[in-house]
Amino acid sequence: MDLGLQGRVAFITGGGGGIGRASGRMLAGEGAKVALIDISSEALDSARAEIEGAVPDAQVWTGVCDVTDKASVAEVFAAAEETLGPCDIMVNNAGFARDKYLLKMAEEDWDDVHNVVLKAAFHCCRAVLPGMMERNWGRIINMSSMAHLGNKGQTNYSAAKAGLIGMTNALAREAGAFNITANAIAPGLVATPRLRARPDFDKLEQRSLALTPMPRLAEPEDIAKAVTFFASSLADLVSAQTIGVTGGR
Repeated sequence: MDLGLQGRVAFITGGGGGIGRASGRMLAGEGAKVALIDISSEALDSARAEIEGAVPDAQVWTGVCDVTDKASVAEVFAAAEETLGPCDIMVNNAGFARDKYLLKMAEEDWDDVHNVVLKAAFHCCRAVLPGMMERNWGRIINMSSMAHLGNKGQTNYSAAKAGLIGMTNALAREAGAFNITANAIAPGLVATPRLRARPDFDKLEQRSLALTPMPRLAEPEDIAKAVTFFASSLADLVSAQTIGVTGGR
């Protein structure tokens, strides 16, 4: 099936991580050109090699960027566009958790998580939307989390991920007249390499499995499938939606 992605250009923040590189690999496999954007050059090199190994004709560009900084976003996005062309698909995937109970949480713990999850999406959308509007086509895909419903010890992360859904829904209404869709994905626990490396991974896995009808954790590829769906022609009239990839939780 032709998903309408041949020649489209996708920018993916957090592109060096598990979900970012899986999304890049799947989009590249459908013929999209992919710009992987991350704060870590080593992660980007590894992700690019992985995608090019899996998709021999992949067109992959990488750029180191602090997505919380407007000037850095502008510079790196301009360089990506010079090589691949203007952005058609913006995947705001950058994010991290810094868990503490609210009364033990430093102000910088709140600010850092919000800046990377929410403010970065603001910068990235502002950078690509004018071009999408001019071309009358675009896809905004924001990586939220099941944590938007609220988790103990994650007031900062839960608030940021909930805010991202609100931003998605508002943006869908602002940009819809220009044939631009905006959607969000809310994964449950995803077995990324970073998560698997945690010393408490077994405990986290067992806790999640006890609450999940389907008997496994999500893999990065499960999230990449949702990204690819939202980016594709299958979702031409799908906007202001949040898909939970949670195994039924």
